[in-house]
Amino acid sequence: MAERVLRLREEYPRWGKDKLVVLLREEGFEVSTSMVGRILRYLKESGVLVEPVANHVSARKRSRQRPYATRKPKGYLAREPGDIIQVDTLDVRPLPGVILKHFTARDMVSRWDVIEVYSRATVTTAAHFLDRLVRRLPFPLRAIQVDGGSEFEAAFEQECQQRGIRLFVLPPRSPKLNGHVERAHRTHTEEFYQVTDSSFELSELRQELLQWEEVYNTVRPHQSLGYLTPLQFLNRRKQSQAKEVLCH
Repeated sequence: MAERVLRLREEYPRWGKDKLVVLLREEGFEVSTSMVGRILRYLKESGVLVEPVANHVSARKRSRQRPYATRKPKGYLAREPGDIIQVDTLDVRPLPGVILKHFTARDMVSRWDVIEVYSRATVTTAAHFLDRLVRRLPFPLRAIQVDGGSEFEAAFEQECQQRGIRLFVLPPRSPKLNGHVERAHRTHTEEFYQVTDSSFELSELRQELLQWEEVYNTVRPHQSLGYLTPLQFLNRRKQSQAKEVLCH
């Protein structure tokens, strides 16, 4: 029995007692899993079974090194507008064979959105969108949160660093952590793209998006804000903070 356990383990060095006991039983041995475990332990302790030394080959997915972006610290919370802006892209397919790249940025506190559309999602267009984002936000931008998309590397990362904007990258396969901007994508799809009669020529579409952005931020009531618009929410927040300062 011990001899057979030894030969099987040498043939399949990464298989444990649970797998080996199945093979032994198929060969006619009446043996339990615990017995195979005891045999393996005895073979190791007596020096008969020597575990193979792992070689240098790695089959793990290599994660790209980010010179500036980091994981968001657990203690970092969005308390003020601009503390965390979630940014993501969406494929828009208006016509057969036509794919446009829609960028959305959403502030987690005020729900203020900035949106743009491009023919492609590249580091260049992402950096261009960052410039538009900084210009059109009505408050300072302190941190951005993105997924691991390649468009948010290189030039985009450099732009964030040069502007002093913190850049947080989500861990792999965690879209729920960007839930605010994912919900924004759905809103812009349902309330703009699906109901707008557009030629979808880029220059025209960008103007239409800009008009929709203004409606979204200044006219559309938001349930998550108690049916205030983002602009109303920001104004009431400023008034409340001003009163607190006067009281103190």
